[in-house]
Amino acid sequence: MQEAMKIPGYTYGTQAVERSPVTLGDFELMKKSALFGAEDIQALRLSAEVLKDQVEAVLDVWYGFVASNPHLLASFSALSDGKPLAEYLGGVRKRFGQWILDTARAEYDQRWLDYQHEIGMRHHRTKKNRTDGAASTSHVPFRDLFALIFPSRSH
Repeated sequence: MQEAMKIPGYTYGTQAVERSPVTLGDFELMKKSALFGAEDIQALRLSAEVLKDQVEAVLDVWYGFVASNPHLLASFSALSDGKPLAEYLGGVRKRFGQWILDTARAEYDQRWLDYQHEIGMRHHRTKKNRTDGAASTSHVPFRDLFALIFPSRSH
């Protein structure tokens, strides 16, 4: 967690994160609906050891995919000219990499749930662009977020 504190805008577990309106009871129902159980948590825990040295490779694949799809890249591009915002992409990349590790190690408790809410707000008009002071789109369209949950093949 000490490394995460060095990442600008990474506020997991801090007072800067508000409580999620999703209760732990709601979260249990969500996990049930997604068939997310003890075996998944065990697999994620095991993945943490492998992932710690592979985060950059995972991010390279992810960023390559986003960059190759203009409709996805638009959420990280300038409103003024539509060009990708390198500093914004870099800041998001550092936080995303830490989130990968934190998710593999997560206790899936209130603190984790609160930070997932924070991440959601950063994709919504409520907080998008504020962490990095980016002049980009006002939100990430739900159609893009939702579709990315279901990977259909490896790239």
